[in-house]
Amino acid sequence: MIRFFDRQFAEEYETYLAVEMRGDGLHARFDDLTLSVWDDETLADFLDGLVADFRGWTGQRTWRINHLTLNAAFQSGGHVSLGWTLQRWLTRADSWQATLTTWIEAGEELAALASDVRAFVTHS
Repeated sequence: MIRFFDRQFAEEYETYLAVEMRGDGLHARFDDLTLSVWDDETLADFLDGLVADFRGWTGQRTWRINHLTLNAAFQSGGHVSLGWTLQRWLTRADSWQATLTTWIEAGEELAALASDVRAFVTHS
């Protein structure tokens, strides 16, 4: 399970939030994730792109910002694997990294996720 929470807006340019990942034997949390209008691509736009290609694609697609990476791969049976990676420090030797893979149906479930993420991170 991956969860985004504690959202705060800084003017209309940045969104701050916390991310938590839980799985068998895994609990990772990062409290200071920053999403910015200056990012190359927003998380919501990346997910919308996956939704648009619900019939499938070849290879892996990657979205990345400072401490969060999302890798998406189309799998047989119309599903998408989403590999979420949190990394505490980007350059320190004593950093930690945690990865959790979730599976989602490439049609309506992925569209619902994209819509929920857009609603959560967008200034309204």
